[in-house]
Amino acid sequence: MPPRAARKPSGGRGARPTAEATEPVPTTRWRLVVAYDGSAFHGFAAQPGQATVAGALAEAMARTVRLGAPPAITCAGRTDAGVHARGQVVHVDLPVSLPKVRRGGTTRTLGAEDLVSALNRQLAPAVVVRAAEPAPDGFHARRSATGRRYRYLVWNGPAPDPLLAPVSWHVAADLDLRRMAAASDVLVGEHDFAAFCRRPPGPARDEPLVRRVRRAGWSVEGGAEVADAALSGRPAGRLLRFEIEADSFCHQMVRSLVAELVEVGRGGPTSADVLAVLRAGERGGLPAPAPPHGLCLVSVAYPD
Repeated sequence: MPPRAARKPSGGRGARPTAEATEPVPTTRWRLVVAYDGSAFHGFAAQPGQATVAGALAEAMARTVRLGAPPAITCAGRTDAGVHARGQVVHVDLPVSLPKVRRGGTTRTLGAEDLVSALNRQLAPAVVVRAAEPAPDGFHARRSATGRRYRYLVWNGPAPDPLLAPVSWHVAADLDLRRMAAASDVLVGEHDFAAFCRRPPGPARDEPLVRRVRRAGWSVEGGAEVADAALSGRPAGRLLRFEIEADSFCHQMVRSLVAELVEVGRGGPTSADVLAVLRAGERGGLPAPAPPHGLCLVSVAYPD
């Protein structure tokens, strides 16, 4: 039996009217500087069924600006689960006509200060919006960025420090900071960091992952007060700080570099070995990336 033809709408009495196309709402792009504790989040990027920084920020934004759905949040650099930030930069497109707010007995249009206050009331202390402003023409949080700076903390002492544990990697073995600093120097400049990056799903295995590192180095955080247990009241040890700045980073690059540099500090590979790995572009034999909770996105640079 041939299939029955689909019934055409009669257009007469009782027919449903066709929905008219709605006009797009004019928007203004906003730039926000965001800090967050990544411990409770499954990374920055929104993911269904997961607590993420972008998801929490978008939901709070929708409530504040009275949107029908959470807006898209674009960041300068996606951070993995457990990674922190002090200077993450994001952009979001909000309606030109923002709602009214009542402050101090007067009513006014929601402004930058009101937006920051409202978001922080909902999100702090896990997520804090440090600044918000309308973005310059053509601004894009990721594509307009000219550099990113990351920090990694290593607590180097025989016993863990309970106050530093959420934001640092505990390494009990004695580390030679001079060797680590010398090995960091070979990272500066333009290199193929394929050996120190987790490959994205698309590109071929042999595709270079070239990045330009502007500076990289180790220091002792807090000076003698942190290193001296008698003054700090903490277990004997020192807090080591690794800072690296580059035009951009590939996935797990900083954590992979830190893991290798710590091995250098243990007395393993040399600066020449690190350079050889860079040139070879092969990850075989390298240690697993350092734990995510020691890593923090400190700042993002833009032309303006």
